[in-house]
This record gives sequence, structure tokens and C-alpha cells, in this order.
Amino acid sequence: DLYRKVFIFRKDPSDAYVVLRAKLEQPLQNFTVCLRSYTDLTRPHSLFSYATKAQDNEILLFKPKPGEYRLYVGGKFVTFRVPEGHGDWEHVCASWESATGIAEFWLNGKPWPSKGLQRGYTVGAEAAILLGQEQDAFGGGFDVYNSFSGELADVYLWDTGLSPDKMRAAYQSLRLPPAILAWKSLIYEVKGDVVVKARLRE
Repeated sequence: DLYRKVFIFRKDPSDAYVVLRAKLEQPLQNFTVCLRSYTDLTRPHSLFSYATKAQDNEILLFKPKPGEYRLYVGGKFVTFRVPEGHGDWEHVCASWESATGIAEFWLNGKPWPSKGLQRGYTVGAEAAILLGQEQDAFGGGFDVYNSFSGELADVYLWDTGLSPDKMRAAYQSLRLPPAILAWKSLIYEVKGDVVVKARLRE
């Protein structure tokens, strides 16, 4: 149980990562991914990397620079421009729906303008899911200068969109619907220099 705990990626640049095991039975027509990050990086870094054998950026949450997030689905991406952080935790949720091709992005419990991405696409189920590195091949092909350094927490993945109420609940760490990946029952494997510790600040 990782409640009130964090993964600390200690090095910069880093070759460390955390492998997440998800209970995925079928391909995804919809998804929502949420997580909290705390870092002073200004270089590009990966937050959540979901690769299949056919597509290394099947789902990727990536931060190319302060004030910008990218959501990739099936190798294509949209950019969400946000205010630069002030040295604080940032909570993000990104969701995508195949039927409409709508990508939603929420930062610290607030929605940003939705964008269009990969209408009619299906996300593959056999995936390597990693925190800390961006996969350029299935389960590997890392570039240390896209690695994450800092603290990550509250990682969730759902096979549905979330209602606005649930998006806000994720930000506030309230009760959430059952997820494919849930922070409180996460099955994970640490590879390299990553420490699990109690969270020091909200």
C-alpha cells in the first residue's frame, strides 16, 4: 500500500525506472491516467510511458519543458500549455475517448481546453508500463535525457473516462472508482535508484 508514499528518482539524469503491472484484459477504447509529480527539472521528461510491441508511444504523458504537457496516443500527440509551476506538486489527469477522439487534460483539479486526437484508434492491451523513462522500444530503448528525476505519487490508470467530479476527487485524493492501476494496490518492480518514502509535503 503506497498511501501517502512517493517514488523518489534520486539521480539526474537517471537510468532508473519502475515497472507497473496492470490487469489488462482487452484493448482500450478509452482511458484516464492520473499522477502527481514534484520536480525542478526544466529539460524534457517522461511521466508515464505505456508501450506495445507495435507502438512505443501507445500512451505517453510527457513534459517537454516547464509550462507544457504532451499526451501521446498511438504515436500522435497533442500539447497542453499550462502556467509554469512554482516549485510545487503538480497533479495531472489526461483522458482520451476513441469514439470522439477527444483528449481532456486536467491540472490541479481544473480542466484545460479539450483537443482532438486519434479518433477511432484502439490502444493495445499487451503493454510495458513504466514510470521514470520514456520507452523507444517495448520495455526499453531509453534516453537518459528524457528520464524523470524527482518525486512521483498517486499513479492511476482507468479503462474509462472520468466524470468531472471524479477528476476533482483524484486531485483531492478522495475515494476513486476501481482502476487498472491504483496507487493503493500498485503491483510494481523498481529497477535502479528509486526509493519509496513517506511524502514530506502536500
